[in-house]
Amino acid sequence: MQTRYVRLTAPLVRERGKLCRATWDEALERVAGQFRKTLAQSGPDSIGIFSCSRATNEVNFLAQKLGRVVFGNHNIDSCNRT
Repeated sequence: MQTRYVRLTAPLVRERGKLCRATWDEALERVAGQFRKTLAQSGPDSIGIFSCSRATNEVNFLAQKLGRVVFGNHNIDSCNRT
């Protein structure tokens, strides 16, 4: 049996336990709001970032910049040890 995957064409948000279509602005605002809530409740060390060692230098740079500037920590791992 072959599994058929359907590509998402818009972000989905959870409303009362059900996934509903949303605009990008709404979805990004929800994510940002949850980051703000977590940071306010648990502090900057409660969030970390995992980036891929196969990503470009630019992507890894932006990931560490997000952690340092936005989240206020140095919690980033890119599995470069392997």
